Formats: sequence, structure tokens, C-alpha cells
Amino acid sequence: MVIIRSGATMAVVAIASVALSACGDDKPSAAASAAPPAPQVTVAKPTQKLVSDQDEYVGRFIAVDYVEIRARVSGYLDKVAFADGQLVKKNDPLFTIDRRPFEAALDQAKAAHEQAAANLAFADSDLKRGENLVRGTSITQQTFDQRIQAKRVAEATLTAQAAAVVQADLNLEYTQLTAPISGRIGDRRVSTGNLIIGGAFGTTTLLATIASIDPIRFEFTMDEASYLSYLRAASAAASTTANRGIVLPVKLKLIDEKDFVHEGKIDFVDNAVDRSSGTIRGRAEFANPDGKLTPGMFGRLQIATKAPEVALLVPDTAIGTEQVRKFVYAVTPDNIANPKYVTLGPVVDGMRVISSGLDADDIVVVNGLMRIRPGAKVTPQTATANATASQQPATRTN
Repeated sequence: MVIIRSGATMAVVAIASVALSACGDDKPSAAASAAPPAPQVTVAKPTQKLVSDQDEYVGRFIAVDYVEIRARVSGYLDKVAFADGQLVKKNDPLFTIDRRPFEAALDQAKAAHEQAAANLAFADSDLKRGENLVRGTSITQQTFDQRIQAKRVAEATLTAQAAAVVQADLNLEYTQLTAPISGRIGDRRVSTGNLIIGGAFGTTTLLATIASIDPIRFEFTMDEASYLSYLRAASAAASTTANRGIVLPVKLKLIDEKDFVHEGKIDFVDNAVDRSSGTIRGRAEFANPDGKLTPGMFGRLQIATKAPEVALLVPDTAIGTEQVRKFVYAVTPDNIANPKYVTLGPVVDGMRVISSGLDADDIVVVNGLMRIRPGAKVTPQTATANATASQQPATRTN
């Protein structure tokens, strides 16, 4: 330990300390004198595109025509003339029931008809003879009346036998079952040799089903508010048609498709709104030449609600949140970032539609929002060149 006793020595030490301090003030550090640089951000103008408002609905495909093949007569199944699941055309042969009993029944009916015709011929000639005899009082009036009655009975019998021949011929025809419509047939429900229960009523045997392929329909339900908006957008001249005049274009995609590639038209709207759900059933029709669209499949339908219009779009990364308000940073010509509060629309092609609050000439910060604050100076770097207004309307889903 050093003890300084002299006052003069203490004065010298104080002067030296002041001098050192003065030397330090004459040479400030470079870090203390340099201001922090303006943060770098990526900027771009809003993208302009033709955007069309769309509503989407989930529904199922249904066949335009769907028929259950059932026999009209009973008998043993003799032949199956198709492969399960194949495409059939109208009037193609499908099933054959053993024809022999029906051929015999037809022959019997024809024979009975011929017998009835012979009886009528005899009754007619007998009546003519009676007309001459009754004039000469050879027979009584009662006998003559009996001959008149016999002829009428013979005529009625002939008519009944003629109907029996027609029925027997129909029954024979019904043993050959043909396709009532064109489409795809399902699997056979009965094998050859089984007894088929037929008839117009009661329990009959289901043999197969056929569903039409082209065109095909798509059923969906829309809410009441959407239905009213479609009606207002519909053509008044077509308001009495089955689709209520809703002629808006529709597109469809399957569950494994990314884009709406199938184009169709609305062909039917139901006649009442469901009270329990507040929805109404609609139906669209699509061409299906390759048979890819199958009844029972799910799909997603898209309806254009109005004509396409130009909209401004920015990436979602350019949007900031201030409590309940959304904003973007617009950079001024002197590189000052100021917030502009905007109203957001839906996402279109990965970009966010700006419904209001933004101009097409604004320079928007699209990357680096976390590095800036309102009114701060920034160092902008231009992003990829902005696309011009697209000629193909993008999809805006509501």
C-alpha cells in the first residue's frame, strides 16, 4: 500500500487525471458516431388480375336414367347375354327365360282362337237359315232368338280368344329381356338355371341394373341467400324454365383433381326450400363421353356469381395485423414506410385479394415487415417484375 502524504503530490495526480480525460474526449469512437443503417426490405407493386367471384358446393353424381331389370313373366333363366359391368346399348339382349312353355301357351291360344272363329261361322250360317224359316213359321220366334244369342256368344268368344293370343304372344316376347336404355350394366343378380319370379306387381326378381353414362347429372344443395343472389343475376326472359333462369356457368372437379376442368350447366332447381335446413336442391348436367364420371361419386361444383373484374393482389406475407385491423406498408418516394389499412378479400392463386385501401401504383413491402416500424426509413429492393393484368380470370372462392 502507497500512502501519499504531500499535498503537492496530490495536486499533480489530479492534473494528470484531468489531462488523460481530456485526451479521451478529443478522440471519440467510430461506432459511437455512426447511425444504424436503414433496414433492407423487398418491395413490389400489387399484382393486377381478372378475378371472378365463385361459390363452391359439394355434391354427388347421379345418372340421368337408372333402370332395374326385372322380368314380366316367371320362368327358369335360360341365358345371360352380357358381361358384368359392360356398356350396353338400347335394345341389346340381356336375359332369356325358357321360351318353351310360352310357345306352347301361344299355340294353345291360337288353336282356341281358330275354334272360336269356326263356332262363329256356324252360328252365323245357322242364324241366316233361321231367318228364312221364321218367315214360313217353320220355327218359333224363341228358337230364332236363341240362334241370335248363339251368334253373339260366338262373336264374344272369338274376341276373347284373339286377346288371349295377343297376351300369349306378349308373354313369349317377355322371355327375351333387352336393355331399355343405353348405359353401363351392373353385375347379374341371378345365375342361369334359377327360377325367375316375374309380374307387374308384387315381389319380382331383380336381375340387374343399368345406369346411363352420357350425359350425367350432379346434385347439390345451396343456401337460401345464394339462391336469391343467383335468381337476381339470372336472365328474366328464362325465368319460367326448369332451372329458374339460372344460366350461370358452372365448373367441377373431382376429389383427385386440382383444377375445375369439367364445364357444365344448371338444368334444374327444386320447387321448394327445405324448411329444416334452409337449403334448396339444384342440379347441373355435364358431358361424360368417356364415362369417367360415375354415379355416386363426390365432386366439388363451382358457380360464377358475377362477371370477372380486375383486382389487386399481394402476398399474405405483406399483410400485417394491428388488433382487428389489417395493413400493408407502402413505401414513399423518399423511402419512408407508412402503413395503409386495407380490407382483405379471398385468396386467389396463392395471393390475397385487397378489396379496398390500396392503389395500383403503391409500392408495397412484401418481405421484411418485422424489420421496420411506421414512419421509418427503409432500403427497398425491388422484387420480381410485377405481372401485367392477366387475360384469363382467376378464381375467387367465397
